[in-house]
Amino acid sequence: MILHYLTCFTWLKMAEVAAAETPPSVTEKSPNNRDSVLARVETEKRLALVKAWEENEKAKIDNKAYKKISAIGSWENTKKSAVEAQLKSIEEKLEKKKEEYAERMKNKVAQLHKQAEERRAMIEAKKGEDFLKIEETAAKFRSTGYTPKKFLGCFGS
Repeated sequence: MILHYLTCFTWLKMAEVAAAETPPSVTEKSPNNRDSVLARVETEKRLALVKAWEENEKAKIDNKAYKKISAIGSWENTKKSAVEAQLKSIEEKLEKKKEEYAERMKNKVAQLHKQAEERRAMIEAKKGEDFLKIEETAAKFRSTGYTPKKFLGCFGS
C-alpha cells in the first residue's frame, strides 16, 4: 500500500497544471469568449482542487486504517505470545506434577513389594516353626510309641 499525503501546496500545483493543460484557443480573442474561457479555467481549477482534496482525504483514510490494522496485528501477536507462554508454563507444571506422581507411585510399589516380602518371610518362618514343632511331636510319639488321637480330623476316633 502506497502511503502519501498531499499538501495544500500540491493542490495548488495540480490546479496550475490543469489550467496550463487547457490553453484557450488562439482564434478566440473576443471579450465574451475570454469570459467563458476564464470561467471554464476557473471551473477546471476548482474541479482539480476538489479532486486533489478527495485524493488527499482518501489517502488520510487509507493511512489511518493501515495504522489501526497494524496496531491490531501487533496487539494480536502480543496476546498470542502471552497465551503461548502461559500454555507452556502450564504444560511444564503438569509435566512436573506427572513426574512427582510417577515417583510417588514407584515408591508405593516398592513399599508394597517390601511389605509383601516381609509377609512371605514371616509365613516361611512360621511354616518352618510349625514343621519343627510337628517333627518334635512326631519324634516324641515315636519314642513313646503313642499314636496321635487326631490322625485325620474328619475321621475322628
